[in-house]
Amino acid sequence: MNSIMRAVIYARVSTKDQSCDLQMRDLRAYCAARGFTILREYIDIGQSGAKDSRPELNELMADARKRKFEAILVWRFDRFARSTKHLLLALEEFRSLGIQFISYQENIDTSSPLGQALFTIVSAVAQLERDLIRERVSAGIRNARANGTELGRPRRIVNADELLRLKTEGASLRQIAEALGIGYGTVRARLQQAS
Repeated sequence: MNSIMRAVIYARVSTKDQSCDLQMRDLRAYCAARGFTILREYIDIGQSGAKDSRPELNELMADARKRKFEAILVWRFDRFARSTKHLLLALEEFRSLGIQFISYQENIDTSSPLGQALFTIVSAVAQLERDLIRERVSAGIRNARANGTELGRPRRIVNADELLRLKTEGASLRQIAEALGIGYGTVRARLQQAS
């Protein structure tokens, strides 16, 4: 293990009258014991864990994508992720970026063999979830088609004679589209079919 790992800390409390002191003290001590260099501390105060968007977490994710650090430390999973799905997606993204994820309270360190096993399991669960969603969507589409449902946008009925008349009178494609109440792309496609 590289003893000069560049790490960041993420902490969060839900209300403005709470403090991140306990989280920060434990995480700083952990970094000191492991010899990690703390590059930055991202702290969201008064941010509910259920929120999709948290300013400091958004910055952390942007910096992770720029590979500014090798490890993220959190006090507990619930301080970081708003849901199991959010945690799985974030862990999968960190794995693909080569970033270690350490949860102090749960004693999960993805740089250890047990942590790597967790990453593998998390990745498998995330892939399973994606596959199940894809399977359900495909089954729904097959069922809709079997029941005679037409999928996609309905085709516009275009008066080809009117379209060609406007074109021969010198109207632009945009003018034709506006006059017939159809899209520019539809006009272009119908004219290509006619020629």
